[in-house]
Amino acid sequence: MTVAVSDDGLLVPPGGEPLVVEIDGHYVWSLTPLRDGRPTTGGVLVPWPGALRPHLSGRGRVRVTDAAGAAVLYDDEVGLGSGEGTLAVVDPAGHRLSVDKVGHLARSFAATDEAVRDEILAGTRRAIDDLREHAGVAAYLNYGALLGAVREGRMLAHDSDTDLCYLSEHSSPADIVLESYRITRAMRDRGWRVLRMSGGDVKLLLPLSDGRVCHIDVFSAFHVGGTFYQLGNRSGRLPREAIVPFSTITLHGHAFPAPRDPEAMLAFLYGPHWRTPDPSFKYADPPAGVRRLDGWLRGFRTEMGRWTELHNGPRRAAVPRSPSAFAQWVEPQLGALPVADLGAGTGRDAIWFASSGRRVAALDFSRGALAVARRRARRRGVEVEVDQLILGELRSTLLHGARLARDPHHLYARHLVGCLDPAALDHLWLLARMALRPGGGRLFLEFAAGSASESDGLVRRTPVEVVRRGIEASGGVVERLTTGPGEDMFDLPDPAVCRIRAAWTTKESR
Repeated sequence: MTVAVSDDGLLVPPGGEPLVVEIDGHYVWSLTPLRDGRPTTGGVLVPWPGALRPHLSGRGRVRVTDAAGAAVLYDDEVGLGSGEGTLAVVDPAGHRLSVDKVGHLARSFAATDEAVRDEILAGTRRAIDDLREHAGVAAYLNYGALLGAVREGRMLAHDSDTDLCYLSEHSSPADIVLESYRITRAMRDRGWRVLRMSGGDVKLLLPLSDGRVCHIDVFSAFHVGGTFYQLGNRSGRLPREAIVPFSTITLHGHAFPAPRDPEAMLAFLYGPHWRTPDPSFKYADPPAGVRRLDGWLRGFRTEMGRWTELHNGPRRAAVPRSPSAFAQWVEPQLGALPVADLGAGTGRDAIWFASSGRRVAALDFSRGALAVARRRARRRGVEVEVDQLILGELRSTLLHGARLARDPHHLYARHLVGCLDPAALDHLWLLARMALRPGGGRLFLEFAAGSASESDGLVRRTPVEVVRRGIEASGGVVERLTTGPGEDMFDLPDPAVCRIRAAWTTKESR
């Protein structure tokens, strides 16, 4: 059968072998038909990834081949979307992008100049040295970087970052988290910018001369009982003797530490067929291991990627920039106290509060949202303190609760409640109790009311009584509550929106 390319995706023959998609000679995506598509008349329809869709408008040459590029299944000019202009998957600076292993758009090593590649290798070597000499852990090359070194002696063309792991001496998740935070402090002292991804893995950000920032992932690995765990989400049988003492491996002529038995590590990561190139490879992690790692180290990140896609993608434009009706309702009740906007998103309300000279903090768990809020505040010429708050992580909740207890603020949260699972919602009440008891501030909430089973994919409806009980159980008092027609996060009509003003006071002041 023939391959067809349309706005819906690719119609391809059924099969379990990976295919590679290029646009105008540049790699953009890889897929496995039977895994990624659905049977339909004439073959298997594989939808375009969500990350690609905003770029699929115009005319260009699409080529579909097998993983090695030897068998060409399709090679023709097509028009997608409006069919006007050039079909190209590029960033605002014109750099070529492709879908990476987690479904995001990134600049792959195939689109990286040799000089920049050497910067990445030198930065990775520096990270290993700093981890050993200043953070006290011995890191080894792993994942795609190890696979490329063993199989080809070079970076995988379709990869976009480098990966390091360290084998912890600890077997208690609490000790592993403490170790990871100690490593973070040490690396920041060395001048690295560090992003925390979970309790056991971080990203080191390496600025490159071509203007982008390369991620160097640093994952913890450890044994509990007879099971080996390695962030992210790998678990199974791999003895300590397969990892230490390290061997040495060469990547583009640069020597790096590697597991003692690199082939055993690669079989653990990618299965017995790891020698066969598969740019569309996806991990099949044991569910029991994923549950344990989520519970031990990764719980708060469940929906972070989806929010990042919203704030970095075309849907962000649908969020209005003017102040919400809820912000205008709250503002006359604020008095002189500053405001902490929890779940601030694009910062639309935080920036409006700050435009009158009020002190404002914009807090969110999505770094994509924080970047948008920071940029828009700067353009508007207003001062907003922008910081990350992860209500699903107790450490983050306690940190901000203590800070706000010393510097009293009102707490403002529009459509945050419906984004939180029960544990994170409990942390919201804990934060409010810590922050509001000493200073007399108020918590202002607006949320979509109704059955918890109703959801638009990102924001769930929440029963009003669940919120009321949570506030009162934590020592708060609901001073005002109304429910009626309102607006969702895009300011579209919503038939049932609840507004609450609540206070947490000491016994003496009641």
